Amino acid sequence: MTSTLEATRRPARRSGPVLACVSVCTALVVGFVAAINLAVPQLAASSLRPTSSNLLWIVDAYVVVFACLVIPAGAAGDKYGRKGVLMAGLGTVAFGAVVSAVAPNVPIMLIGRAVTGLGAACVLPNCVGVLLHATAPERRPHALAVWAAASGVGGVVGNVGGGAVLSTGSWRTLFLSVALIAVCCLAWTARTAPRSARSERTLDLPGTLLFVAAVVALLTGIIEGPEQGWGSTVVLTAFACGVLLGLCWVQVELRVPRPMLDPRLFRSPALGAAALGMTVTFFGNFGLFYVNASLLQYGRGFSVLEAGLGIIPLTVPLLLGTRHVPGLIRRIGTPATLAAAFALTGAGLLGLSYASTMAYPVYAAGLFVIGLGIMLAAPCLTAQIASALPVERAGIAGGLQSATRELGSALGVAVVGTVLTAGFTHHLPADLGRHVPVPRTVQEALTLSPADRTGVTEAFVHGADTALRVAALVVLLAGALVVAGSRRAHRAAPVPPVSR
Repeated sequence: MTSTLEATRRPARRSGPVLACVSVCTALVVGFVAAINLAVPQLAASSLRPTSSNLLWIVDAYVVVFACLVIPAGAAGDKYGRKGVLMAGLGTVAFGAVVSAVAPNVPIMLIGRAVTGLGAACVLPNCVGVLLHATAPERRPHALAVWAAASGVGGVVGNVGGGAVLSTGSWRTLFLSVALIAVCCLAWTARTAPRSARSERTLDLPGTLLFVAAVVALLTGIIEGPEQGWGSTVVLTAFACGVLLGLCWVQVELRVPRPMLDPRLFRSPALGAAALGMTVTFFGNFGLFYVNASLLQYGRGFSVLEAGLGIIPLTVPLLLGTRHVPGLIRRIGTPATLAAAFALTGAGLLGLSYASTMAYPVYAAGLFVIGLGIMLAAPCLTAQIASALPVERAGIAGGLQSATRELGSALGVAVVGTVLTAGFTHHLPADLGRHVPVPRTVQEALTLSPADRTGVTEAFVHGADTALRVAALVVLLAGALVVAGSRRAHRAAPVPPVSR
């Protein structure tokens, strides 16, 4: 009787330190996506000599592997133990960051980024699994809300921390710093996180490989479009392969006994709407991060540290308001909360596109509005996805949350970066616009015409404004679909009230 009672109480007693640990681990792997955006100007001018598409791949290689493997990594945590897979992931993050830090060329850099993405994929879903296992049922909504806030704040921590590191060192120093933090998190996890029971779940290798290939093909088409031409054989083949591989993935997943991600899960309108909503939220969030870092440095002349600090207004709602979101959902419901979230995010992105040349306080107000939208969306969608699957499948639930977030991040960087490049080349001064090949980065343009800095900078700002407007349009249109799906789900089967 005593041992049973002690086991029952253990989650409540250990949940605080575990919540702190997994929140820091989450902030590390999410923040790394944001931090690398600040380094884009340094990377463009580095000895790696990357093209515009190389720069997008340097940012996205990490996110693509992260997004594609996060569900299998969640399943691996269920099968082999969430603590062990989490620790292995942190070690892999450290190793991949060191490879990137010493990279002599773009291919080695991309290998390091991909390895780091593999580690991040093992970290994020198993953070959720470890947290749910260590937390008493009545405290799980609160713990998930705090964890969701950590994932949102992580992007801003990456901006501020990355800016501080880059202002005193090079981009290589940034990667070494990430490796050191990952090792510290590994030691913390070993000491703090509890072990969970293992399942007999098998891993779906064919489904995993098809999913990875489909996403890589899709992003190849998006990223290579401006450089290769949208009607080029490379781009059209990439899109065709993406569609074909995606259909093959669905067919395989419907037939295997233990799919990586069962497409039938999305028959639930609530789960489908929540997954799309998470994708859209992080599409706008990390599309903004990719544009913002360079826009503040090129457009406003901010230093890299000032650019990192410049994103802070977005964090204020996340830090101060997230704990009130469960109560708001109880009062007005999930559909209304999501409607407000996407309206605020879309309006903020649109406002930034017109404030890029205005005084910084006006620009900061747009960031604050976007922060309000993310504050409302992230905890709401996280709880909705987690409640759709039983706790013994916490790794899969965490994997689905993480996959949708990182897929949205990868698409946001790819789409926004592609629109930015197209807008930049379109608005270049006439002499540069006639150059063959047309320069596709600020560094390339300034190398060809150092005296035309003003014209090149104005072209970049025009491209960034267009990219932000496209991101706003995507968020508003896709957000409307999410809200409609959520309303249908609540009419069919009302979700129980969210408890604090």
